[in-house]
Amino acid sequence: MKGVRLRLPATSANLGPGFDTLALALALHLEIEAADAAEFAIEASGRNAEACGALEKNLLLTTYRELLEREGRAATALRIRMRNEIPLGMGCGSSAAVRLAAAALANHFGGLGWDGGRILAEACRLEGHPDNASACWLGGFVASAIDRGRVQAVRFTPPSEWRALIVMPERPLATTASRAVLPENYARRDVVENLQRVALLTAVMATGRGDLLANAMRDRLHQPYRAEACPLLGRLLPLAGHEGVAGVALSGAGPGVLLLAVSGEATARARRAAAAAAVGMGAVEVVECALEAGAAQVEVLS
Repeated sequence: MKGVRLRLPATSANLGPGFDTLALALALHLEIEAADAAEFAIEASGRNAEACGALEKNLLLTTYRELLEREGRAATALRIRMRNEIPLGMGCGSSAAVRLAAAALANHFGGLGWDGGRILAEACRLEGHPDNASACWLGGFVASAIDRGRVQAVRFTPPSEWRALIVMPERPLATTASRAVLPENYARRDVVENLQRVALLTAVMATGRGDLLANAMRDRLHQPYRAEACPLLGRLLPLAGHEGVAGVALSGAGPGVLLLAVSGEATARARRAAAAAAVGMGAVEVVECALEAGAAQVEVLS
């Protein structure tokens, strides 16, 4: 059977107020080349290579096998070459990228005949929410929702000159742990404030009004509750609107924090400000990247 090559971007979801709804694709990628083989093997390079290359407790292989088993198909053994740029456990959409990759591999090697919408729907089902997977699959800025099991997503391209900084602590945080601190109910005033900002942020992304990002990315529904588990957030939130930082939000469920800048010069200033604000927080890494306008790539090899 012909092999397949995949390229999927990192994502930053929520963007402050858009809890489980909004996400942005980032130009950090998971690249996979797979072919059928006598037994499973993974050659991994890049970030977190040891975890990515493990054959046991590997989300990519587990999801691939489970999808094919559910569809009544045998799981063809694969030889996989992988290069990963997406930080694991930092709120950068690593699990969404892996689940999309697994669904695409199952579709190709299992002959399932799924279109792109079905692959996205399967990944969203496994993720439990549509934001990261939709932005990873479609690229750009994406607003998404699930209606009776069907994913509805609209994407557009934010300004190409905007840049992202992901500020990350040394230790990752499981999404399940980050969700466990959230309340079951919210005050009406907090919900209304978030609804206002979701609308504003969507318009800001569509029109390039970077001057409004600081306010548009404010949140009352999840960030205040996650701040204790993600201490970098409290250090970096005050930078919003200052020192080249157009907006600040927890990246996904954290613990990484997303800073947006609207130009190269602003990005350099924002990077310096973030490093200064994080002094005393231990080993902190700052990753700079462009926003990814392109969709995920699936290429059948000749």
